[in-house]
Order: sequence, then structure tokens, then C-alpha cells
Amino acid sequence: MKKIILIMVIIVSASIPLKAAEFEKDVFKTSEGELAITFIGHGTLMLEFNGKVIHVDPVSQYADYESMPKADLVLITHEHGDHLDPKAIDAVKKEATRVVLTESCSPKYTGTDVMKNGDTKVFGTISVEAVPAYNIRNMRADGTPFHPKGRGNGYVIRFADKKVYIAGDTENVPEMADLVDIDVAFLPMNLPYTMTPEMCADAARLFHPKVLYPYHFGETDTGELVKLLENDKDIEVRIRKLN
Repeated sequence: MKKIILIMVIIVSASIPLKAAEFEKDVFKTSEGELAITFIGHGTLMLEFNGKVIHVDPVSQYADYESMPKADLVLITHEHGDHLDPKAIDAVKKEATRVVLTESCSPKYTGTDVMKNGDTKVFGTISVEAVPAYNIRNMRADGTPFHPKGRGNGYVIRFADKKVYIAGDTENVPEMADLVDIDVAFLPMNLPYTMTPEMCADAARLFHPKVLYPYHFGETDTGELVKLLENDKDIEVRIRKLN
């Protein structure tokens, strides 16, 4: 009987969303202070720069958002439920929070700013550009792409002299070749929705980020990406808990 009770406690405790201090974090130096990136889970990130907090695709499953730092800016890549969670957004909102989303998100949540591919907006000292995120090969049973072109955004965010690219749900689309001077990149790597390790490596070689984090990778073996890029000395692949 004691063993059964112990197992139940473990299962319940494992389902409790984590708090901010329990996540991995990397810090990058910029010309105007430190940029801290917290790795939350799946496609969910938090970035902090000069007292400002940005939440990207916050989802309640991955964090206790009632206890997380309040957002100055929320960026939503697209309308799917593992990226757009109204409850999580409301939990981190304060009166002045700007919520950026795509037009396809609007039926599910009313933000403050709608951005489409090609748009650029400035929020204080932080510049955000929306870039294409879509499928070329991976399709639903009816032949339509999981992520049609023009519906979702990736975001290139400039923090002083550093640029961070958060790709959203995408494949290695040709527009990635237009990205320049990317310091930190997040590329998704799981099938059937985004990329294989081979596609992810091809994507990275289109624009050569200084640091590459695979994210949204599910059960995909991230070690395969490390091997594929081991001879690309200008790209540092870092693996964090973002499955």
C-alpha cells in the first residue's frame, strides 16, 4: 500500500508546472547590458533585457505563469494551442503589456499588435521583425500544410548589438537565407510538424547563427543535429531542456 501511495505522489508532483527559478538560463553580453534567455519548454521562452521581460509563446503546461515575471512584451508565433494559450498570456499581463500576434490568432485572443511577415515594430529599445514560418513538405492527410505560408511568424528581435531569431513552427524555408548577423537562433526540430535534424542543419547553414538552440524537438534526438554540424565551426550548437 505504501508503494502505491508513493507512486501517486510522484505522478502528481511531476505534473505541477515549474516556477521561473527552476528553469535553465543562458546569459549573453550586449553593448547595452545583459540578455538573459530562460528555456521553459517546447516553443516557450522568456527573455530579459534591461529590466524588460519578453514571453514567447507562453503555455500553462510548461510553467506556473502566476509566479513568472510579468511581461512587457508577449510574442505569439501562431494560433495553435501549444503556442497560443490565453490563460498564460493573461497571467503574465500587466496594464502596459503589448501582446503581438498574427491575424490568425485574433479569433482566439485579442492582442495589442497584429504583425504579418515582413512587418517591423519597435517596443521601447527593442526592435521586432516578423519573418516567414511555414511548411514546404510536411502536410496533413488532405494535402494542406500544417503551417501554411503567411499565417505564422518567426521573430527576429534586436537587443542593442545582438539579434535573436525565434523561428516558430517552420521548415528550412528559402527566406532564411535573407537573415543576416544572427547571434542566437532557435530552430524547431520535430516531425511531422517542423524539421528533421538534417533539415534543421540545412536551415542553420543558410544564415550561420553564432549560437543555435534546437527547440520544440519532442522525441527527436538532438545529438543528431550536433553531429551534422560538428564541422561547421562558426555555429555553436547548444542543447537545453526544450522538448
